[in-house]
Order: sequence, then structure tokens, then C-alpha cells
Amino acid sequence: MNKLTLIIIAGFLLISVACKESNKSPDESKSSAVIIDNLAISRIDSTLKSFVDSGKIAGVSALIYEKDKEVYYNALGYADREAKKPMARNTIVQIYSMTKPITGTALMTLYDEGAFELDDPVSKYAPEFANMKVYEGEDASGNPVLTDPKRSMTIRDLTRHTAGFGRNADIPGLGKLIKEADAMNRNNTLEEMAEKMGKTPLYFHPGEQWEYGPCVDVQAFLVERISGKPYGEYVRENVLDPLGMKETRYYVPENSRDRFSAMYLLDDNGLLNQLPDEEAKSDYFNHWPLTRGGSGLTSTLDNYMRFARMMMHEGALDSVVILKPETVKLMSTNHLADSVEMRSFLPSKGQVGFGIDFAVRLRPPVSKEENNGIVGEFFWDGAASTLFWIDPENELIAVLFVQLFPYDQIGLHKSFRDAVYGPFKGDPY
Repeated sequence: MNKLTLIIIAGFLLISVACKESNKSPDESKSSAVIIDNLAISRIDSTLKSFVDSGKIAGVSALIYEKDKEVYYNALGYADREAKKPMARNTIVQIYSMTKPITGTALMTLYDEGAFELDDPVSKYAPEFANMKVYEGEDASGNPVLTDPKRSMTIRDLTRHTAGFGRNADIPGLGKLIKEADAMNRNNTLEEMAEKMGKTPLYFHPGEQWEYGPCVDVQAFLVERISGKPYGEYVRENVLDPLGMKETRYYVPENSRDRFSAMYLLDDNGLLNQLPDEEAKSDYFNHWPLTRGGSGLTSTLDNYMRFARMMMHEGALDSVVILKPETVKLMSTNHLADSVEMRSFLPSKGQVGFGIDFAVRLRPPVSKEENNGIVGEFFWDGAASTLFWIDPENELIAVLFVQLFPYDQIGLHKSFRDAVYGPFKGDPY
């Protein structure tokens, strides 16, 4: 066999290998590396223990699945420090904005049915938002100066926080109007909320900024309007109950309250104080008219993990189908154009964009100061410092529960991520 023949054969072999690689299924192309080994378990345990021992948190729990198997669980400290009640696997916590991906999922079940398109104007289904104005300041007499939006607010805007809503009562001029409207008062129904929001000027033109706010509450209202069912009923029938998430609820019944974690506030002096239950838990001990889409659910580690596993499995779990695979892909893909430069606090999450009710990691961290994570990961967190993420590359899901205000001022999330993935670019742990 001459040299030319060998070269030709080698070339055919390389082409064959390349063709096989390009034809791999999504599952075959995933990483075979093990993330949660004994060293990682040791790192996670010591990291979580250090936060409890320091007195920065009362208690914490974490659950991790890798390649569809439980590879880590631990609970440390107290769900109620004063009562000496340990943090446990079935402890109920307030998940705040980790409600949002569940609401987005409920909305997208209707998308799967062909009930709407993402670029439909919101006003097509909710005339309450048909005649909105954009706030541009005040005139010499202190009256608001309003202008027509450059384009209509779309459902896509609601799902990626570019709708234009302001949420902060401290916004000069506009904040006063937001406060007077009181749209998010828990005594409002979702319809009353929408009516009040539709009459309140927008903070910016739809599509021009990323601003966290009531977009997902409007998504809940749209679910109610399009489906013809109360939102709380719809999300339970179409997401929570099919997934067996019986303990993911807006209302915590009396027979479950002994498992309901206390809430803690870390003050300016670094002292951890328990908030009174009547202050911290009142949203969950009564059936309020407002069933928010952006917050308001409580859950347990295993309940929330079932939701995350469904998303990892492209919309299905244990033969129960919630969403189409292509819809999960749509939700976990960045929808923010580079032209959206004003992004509020989103850059603090790392090299991310935003999909449908999830942040989406676009690039790896560029320094060890950034949040650790894998490109393609999608995730979100909650005001009481809860966190979860889905890492399709490594088939890894992590759920972290803690009940701490203000939102993660202690670096818990970064430390937990570092413990999971290990040192940054060879830095010693």
C-alpha cells in the first residue's frame, strides 16, 4: 500500500468520524464528565456549614441531581433557630421569584395549544393594556408628560421583562403614580390588577430596556384571560398536580405549618434576626384575591426539583408531558437583543441573557469574581435568597433553599456554585 493510498484512507476515516459526530443525538453530545464526586460533596458540605457556623444564616438545604440521579442532599442548621427546629428535606419555604418560571410554564402550555404567538400584542387578549402611555417626566406645573409607545407591548416583552413596566415607587414622578395605582395590592384580583396597571404610564418604551417588575404577574393574568380559568386553578391543573407538586402552594394549610420555615433578616450590624410570623407569613395563611404569577408560591426541595427535572427532560417527567421539547428550548434560549443595553441588575448574574422567565448563560465567567456556571445553563432565584439552575451540558440540576433577607448579601450563591463546579481556572479551592 503506497503513501498516497494511506493518505486517502486516513482522509475517509476523518470524514466518517466527523459525520458521526455531527449526527449525534442531543443526549450523546452531552458531557460524560462527573461533576459531583466525593471532592465536590466535601466542598459543598464545608461551604454550607461555614455559612451556618458564621451565623449569617439560620439554616440551609440543597439537593442536586446529575444525569437523572440524586447525587447530593444535605440540610444544615435550623428552619426555626429560636424553636430549635432543624432544617429538613420536607421544610416548606417561600420561593418568591422562583414562582416565575412556573408561571411561564403555565403560559407556554397555552402557547403549545396554539392559543397565542409570542409577538402578539398583549392588548389582543387584554384590552386593559390597549391605550398605554410612556412617562417622560413632569411639566412646570408638576403634571406628568406622557407619550405614545413606539410600538405595542407584546407577550414576548412580558416573558423577557422588556414590557416597559416600572415597579419602584422611588422612580421620580412615576413612582408616585405607581404607588397611587396600588396594582399589586393582594386584595386586588388579577383583573383589577390589570385594569390599574393599564392606566399607569410605562417607565420606558416596550423592547428598549430590561427591567424586573410585574411582567410575570401580567402573564398570570393572561393565562386566566386566555384559558377562562382562575390562574391558581389553571397552574395547579396543568403544571403542579401533573408533576406531583402537591406542596407547592399559595396557601399553607394549618396541618403543614409546623414545617414552614421562619424568615430571617441580616441587619446592618451583621446580626441575624427572625422576622415575626405575622409579618413574614401572612401572605400564606389567608386566601388572598391576588394570585400573583411573579411570586407567592411556597415549596419543598423535592417538589421544586420535580419541576426542574421536567425542564431538564425537555418538558416531560415520568411519562407526564407538560411542554413540547421545542418550547422548553425556546424558553431556555436568549431573547434579549444586544441593542437592549440597559439591563438593571441582570449583569450581576454573570455572562447572561434572558429567555422566557429564565436567565440564560451565554458565556463562561471571565474572572473568579463572577458567578460560576456552564454555557447553556438556565436559572433563576428568589428574594429570600433561594436559587436553582439547570445545566443541560452536564445534566445537572441544583436547588438551594434558605430564608434570608436582604437577597444574598453574603455571597452564598457564588460560594455554592464554586463548591459545585470547583476552582476557577486552576485556582485552589
